[in-house]
Amino acid sequence: MTLNAAAELGKKPAAFLLDTSALLSFIEDEKGADRVEQALMQETTILPWPVLLETYYISIQEAGQAEADCRLALLKQLSVKILWDMDESTLLTAAKLKADFQISFADSIIAAFAVRNDAVLMHKDPEFEALAGLLQMEALPYKSLP
Repeated sequence: MTLNAAAELGKKPAAFLLDTSALLSFIEDEKGADRVEQALMQETTILPWPVLLETYYISIQEAGQAEADCRLALLKQLSVKILWDMDESTLLTAAKLKADFQISFADSIIAAFAVRNDAVLMHKDPEFEALAGLLQMEALPYKSLP
């Protein structure tokens, strides 16, 4: 359901939780950036701390410390909900996802935050396909291999 369709039905649009891949597609203006921009305009959009961590270290590696600092400062100014803490139920959900599926440590935590917050996980990471049916997801166009 699109944001407009939800509004027409009188429903509150689903909260989105952005994965690092979605956030970087917006920052680097890749395919799907427009969809991420729409999500970022919602106050219900969620950024958990592992997404900020990954965005920050990847930015350092690819663009340098100054750019990473700038990106982090801009992200903190968005009107999204940043989840700085992780409770026990989220930890246990992440552990179960990591134990049962071939996903990375960070992706298990990010997916657990989506599950626990009943949010749609917006991503462009094929690794999340292993979790199809377990949580709501919106996949952005994947990057083509060279």
